[in-house]
Amino acid sequence: MAATCPECDAELDVDEFDVEENEEVSCPECGSTLRVVTTSPLELEAVDDEDDEDEEDDDDGDEEDDEDLDDDEETGGDEEDEGDWDK
Repeated sequence: MAATCPECDAELDVDEFDVEENEEVSCPECGSTLRVVTTSPLELEAVDDEDDEDEEDDDDGDEEDDEDLDDDEETGGDEEDEGDWDK
């Protein structure tokens, strides 16, 4: 089944049975990254570069959160020990 690139209106020969929803494909004409929105009927949307950057920022934020948890666990353990000393 043919689909149309939302960026350059080129006809794309994409088989709806070979792709899944949220899968990314590339337009051979303009090189845009496109995401499969639905497979029946086949509908594509352009992937914004900002979306990719946001996902990368989220990944970086997760690492910082993990580090914060490690610090909290260490602090939390010390606070519990301090609480025992007060009793």
